[in-house]
Amino acid sequence: MANEAHIPDPRNRYHVGGFPRQEQDQPGLTARTEPTPDHGENDYTGSGKLTGRVALITGGDSGIGRAVAIAYAREGADVAISYMPEEQDDAEEAAEWIEKAGRKALLLPGDARNEEFCTEIVEMTVAELGRLDVVVLNAAYQENREGLENLPTEEFDRVFKTNLYATMWTARAAIPHLPAGGSIITTSSIQAFNPSPELIDYAMTKAALVAFTKALAQQLGEKGVRVNSVAPGPIWTPLIPATSWPDKVESFGGDTPLGRAGQPAELAGAYVYLASDDASYVSGAVLPVTGGKGL
Repeated sequence: MANEAHIPDPRNRYHVGGFPRQEQDQPGLTARTEPTPDHGENDYTGSGKLTGRVALITGGDSGIGRAVAIAYAREGADVAISYMPEEQDDAEEAAEWIEKAGRKALLLPGDARNEEFCTEIVEMTVAELGRLDVVVLNAAYQENREGLENLPTEEFDRVFKTNLYATMWTARAAIPHLPAGGSIITTSSIQAFNPSPELIDYAMTKAALVAFTKALAQQLGEKGVRVNSVAPGPIWTPLIPATSWPDKVESFGGDTPLGRAGQPAELAGAYVYLASDDASYVSGAVLPVTGGKGL
């Protein structure tokens, strides 16, 4: 009789149940996030899907961005990550994991709301790592809103500049460098399809990213460059306790069909697939990783 394969139950593969009540200032930090998010440090095994390629990941210091950086490095890519200067400790930890995989890490601190910075990170990646094959536009900002009538213009501006302006600036600078076979991947969200009222401005930007992805895919298809998006559901990252909703943290992710929040590690495979040759006929797509919530 053959041995039965061990198949993990997705309902309890990672942290199950609520989270301790907690709150952080923006940007959130991994060391202050309880429990510590799982970025695949101990589990992700590469198989050479991105050997010899160079990736730039915005917001690559923590959360989803760090999980993607670790996975890309273990798949054979050199990785540049951009991040806020306040996140230097997180960025250095991410770089250590990239280098442990035997790949080069390039740290690019700065503010994504600055057009010059968004252009420079592309140019620095090409100058330091020799080329650019994959751009993951992942940096984002969200904040709990107590009604649209109470949303300050400066906060609305911060969300749009971080989530949309930076995306456009970085992609615009990257396009001339991307070869046929290159890839742009945005991070949209389930919020683009099922928006929460307390995240109204964030949801607006994520819906715009879906349109951006589909339009750019049509533009760049003739160049052989694919453009896709990953739409996460509730994922446990430092951004969650930094969203000023301590009452919601305790039950975060519990309303999904799988009954729990996701971990950054559970997103990595989606980004690897979209960047790899396995997805050579996939462009303009939005890949949901939502714990069963529909888009």
